[in-house]
Amino acid sequence: MTVAVATTSTQRNQGLQGVEALPDGLDGMLFAFDEPISTTFHMRNVAFPLDVWFFDDAGVLLGSIRMTTCPPGACPSYATPGAVTWALETPAGRFDIDPGSELSVGE
Repeated sequence: MTVAVATTSTQRNQGLQGVEALPDGLDGMLFAFDEPISTTFHMRNVAFPLDVWFFDDAGVLLGSIRMTTCPPGACPSYATPGAVTWALETPAGRFDIDPGSELSVGE
């Protein structure tokens, strides 16, 4: 799997906002946090539904949620299932990652 990586707060805040579709060769976006954090995600200005997969500091999958595009006038927030170090956004339904799976990040 090849993903864009968001390592700064500016990159994480931007995420996939304003992206109509993932560029060829990219399967999603990985959000990397400096330390475990409980936070929320939203779909404001994101054009396609996403699955977001949450991993702890050891890279173990803690859970996932499907985020749908925002209806007019409202955009819900989706909370992490606890403190996470990594969050992986992929187009909804494209991948099936089993609970307990481990994330491996390479160059």
